[in-house]
Amino acid sequence: MKDPIFANRDLSWLSFNLRVLTEAANDEVPLMERIRFLAIYSSNLDEFYRVRMPLLMASGDTAARKEIEAQQEFYGRIITKQLIPLLENQRIRWCYGQPVPPVISAPVTELFFGTVMAYLNPVPVDDGISKFFAENNKLYQMVLLESKQGGEFAFLVNVPSDKIPRFYKFRTSDTEYILFLEDIIKHCLDRLFPGYLVKGAYNLKITRDAQLDLEEIPGEDIATVLERRLETRDLGFATRLLYEPDMSLRSLYSVVYALKLGEASLIAGGRYHNLRDLSSFPLEGAPHQYQPWPPVQAISVKERDTLFSCIKEKDILINVPYETYEPVLRFFNEAANDPEVTAVYVTLYRVASNSQIVTALETAARNGKDVWAMVELKARFDEANNLKWAKKMKAAGVKIIYSNIHLKVHAKIALVKRKSGASVQSLGLLATGNLNENTARFYTDHILLTANSLLLSELEQLFNFLAAGKYTADDTLSFRHLLISRFNLQEAFLNLIQREINHAMSGKSSGITIKLNNLEEQSLIAKLYAASQAGVRIRLIVRGICCLLPGVAGLSENITVIRIVGRYLEHGRIFAFHNCGKEEVWMGSADWMNRNIYNRIEVCFPVYDNQLRLAILQLLEMQYDNTAQEAIYQYLKQQHALPSAT
Repeated sequence: MKDPIFANRDLSWLSFNLRVLTEAANDEVPLMERIRFLAIYSSNLDEFYRVRMPLLMASGDTAARKEIEAQQEFYGRIITKQLIPLLENQRIRWCYGQPVPPVISAPVTELFFGTVMAYLNPVPVDDGISKFFAENNKLYQMVLLESKQGGEFAFLVNVPSDKIPRFYKFRTSDTEYILFLEDIIKHCLDRLFPGYLVKGAYNLKITRDAQLDLEEIPGEDIATVLERRLETRDLGFATRLLYEPDMSLRSLYSVVYALKLGEASLIAGGRYHNLRDLSSFPLEGAPHQYQPWPPVQAISVKERDTLFSCIKEKDILINVPYETYEPVLRFFNEAANDPEVTAVYVTLYRVASNSQIVTALETAARNGKDVWAMVELKARFDEANNLKWAKKMKAAGVKIIYSNIHLKVHAKIALVKRKSGASVQSLGLLATGNLNENTARFYTDHILLTANSLLLSELEQLFNFLAAGKYTADDTLSFRHLLISRFNLQEAFLNLIQREINHAMSGKSSGITIKLNNLEEQSLIAKLYAASQAGVRIRLIVRGICCLLPGVAGLSENITVIRIVGRYLEHGRIFAFHNCGKEEVWMGSADWMNRNIYNRIEVCFPVYDNQLRLAILQLLEMQYDNTAQEAIYQYLKQQHALPSAT
């Protein structure tokens, strides 16, 4: 058999971000949505520089930087050659890289004095600037001045886009003008520095390392350690200095020297930075945006019935955002107020900033329920939000559990225990995505609500294990239905692939269809390669990183990989195995990344209900054969419009 080969994970991720960028160049996408894809691309790239680039810089890898430079050139061409002309055809002039037109100079100056000027804090660029700290991912302008006596001076001026809007509209009789905040500042620099001649002004941005290096300290819990580290997260070393390409080397290195940026990558970007702010670009109106897709109702609960009684009758599957998230919120609300409910257990990884789910947990605790919440404080960039909610829940009487510093709990699960006569019945929630009503509006995920005792008895074992705080595999625990990383998940998936290999080698029908966010772990990839070489047809839908190389002769010619990018972020993880026509389907929280397999608690669950299993297989087929998300929406809308036995 041919030895396995693997793609570079960072270049693979950058190819995903390039796929996002190509949507901004897609003429079939509404204009404002194209601009939003530019914002998503920029936000993704900022995170890459904050998290991955420090590692690449340390290793001396330059391939990623070259790829980014090529993508940035494409980015600029999309704006200048495609989007700006389209706007001008509608009498909208986006003053991108252009001076403020004289026709709106007066109202621009008035806005500067009335609003913008109050937020500006110029700092001289000289030896004394060493006391000044350029903040992470904030915008600045390097302003070059000349006095009447001929002396030259330089100032660093903040661009306060974190305090006031980034874009402003100005209307004339026949044209609407849209300006960046930094261009308004640049237009009025002579008013900010009276008595000086403005020789130039150049936009800058500094990106800093955002990794949180947590260390266990005897006597301190992780919440205390994390809270202290969060205070210094944005004080990390600079990984990148973005500057306007026409800025002189003399000016550039004066900033580098003054701000102590000698270790940072110096990158000549575009004229504007932090273009994730394009998500707030002021372009309204139906023609410019996606046509709304009101979510359909996945389950209809009769007026005098309860969601819990519906779950006891039959498993319920919710496919967000095509279907409404309301049943998930109702699940927790019923748990909080049902007098027969005795206990609620839940894992929280990324919760909404104003979470209704957490509010329901607090209510449940105040109503005398035994409420346990496993809060993952190390969810990157959500640490502060999760810490806030953990403190609030604890004050309400919720028992808070934290994972240890070296392990993340990434599972998306909940368990409710309810008295039913003389016995106790369990109701459960298992999901592919976070318990977050905000992201459920644009992340495609799947939530199973079930009363299946086979699944829920094992779910209770897992919660007991998490509550004990050991977080190392316990040989006394046995999971036959749930797949849980650090216990049986990797082995189970390897065995499922091997079963398809055995079928193919015996001349029986075989096949594997898997949908993931990321695919990196080499033993699982190697097993997929082995399956391909045995004749198993393998179809992969991988949104982001994919270290598997498809279509390689003698290695992976039976493997195809597609990527879906559209109005929704593909987030669900689904694993379908043909099994000689007796298809088995699993879903869950686990990507096939090293971190998911080895350093997290993940949960994948089988779909035992035949009707729901067939529905998931149908969705997979539609996604693989027709990547248009609208087809999925119309299909589910039609399904729920049909008469229902319930």
